[in-house]
Amino acid sequence: MTGYGKAESQLRGKKLICEIRSLNSKSMDLSIRLAPQLRAHELDLRTIVNQRLERGKVDLAMCFQEEQGATAPATVNWTVAKTYAEQYKEQFGNVPAEVMAAILRFPDVLKVQEDTSDLTEEEWNAVQTLLNEAIDAFIAFRTQEGAALQAMFTEKLDGIADLLAQVEPFEKGRVAKIKERLETSLAQLSAETQAQIDRNRLEQEMIYYLEKLDITEEKVRLTNHIKYFRETMAGEGSGVGKKLGFIAQEMGREINTLGSKSNQSEMQIIVVKMKDILEQIKEQVLNVL
Repeated sequence: MTGYGKAESQLRGKKLICEIRSLNSKSMDLSIRLAPQLRAHELDLRTIVNQRLERGKVDLAMCFQEEQGATAPATVNWTVAKTYAEQYKEQFGNVPAEVMAAILRFPDVLKVQEDTSDLTEEEWNAVQTLLNEAIDAFIAFRTQEGAALQAMFTEKLDGIADLLAQVEPFEKGRVAKIKERLETSLAQLSAETQAQIDRNRLEQEMIYYLEKLDITEEKVRLTNHIKYFRETMAGEGSGVGKKLGFIAQEMGREINTLGSKSNQSEMQIIVVKMKDILEQIKEQVLNVL
């Protein structure tokens, strides 16, 4: 499920920023980027995230940011700087001040001194507090998104239920039309062929054929699936998203069967509309934990 959370605090005279982002994933896939001072605690930070977040492709970043106007301590490798300057002088003559200033900014010349000392117990507690604050913001974001998804699912389920109700008027006359068409076809047979037909067997076959076209069971099952989807969506706990995915698959089977049994263009149009709505539901179910 997608989500975002951010928290900030002061530590060692700098601003420590913690950001958590998440994309859809069937399992927990955690990627971490840490400031050098925090790398010794990576396993502990992973444990906290794994315990509080169920699944998702999660990206956690905890980095220091220099305060405005502050500069990080740095050292200059004068040997390397001198080498660059001499090479320039050999090619172009005297080294202008602006060229020397550029040389002093080369990555292998100017080395920023990173604070890699271990965290004190107080600092580690502050880092954990910051991480949990970011996770709280992340969960609040997910909760807000979940409420929007629930409203969307309710609207889509209502749409499928309304379309299912529209099938009924076409269903009533459908069987009678099919029976009439079969009888018309039989009447067009020659008298000799009709005399050879076993009427009892013909009646049995027609009843069997018409029963296969009956969609009462599919309608009942689809209605029950819609009801179960609503109940599951309103429930709490983990694994709700997977359950909703399974229910959506069962709804798809019933809708497909309705389409195969329809034998009527008006009903097939309704079935296509149902499939379109169901696909929208399936896409968003991936966002549910």
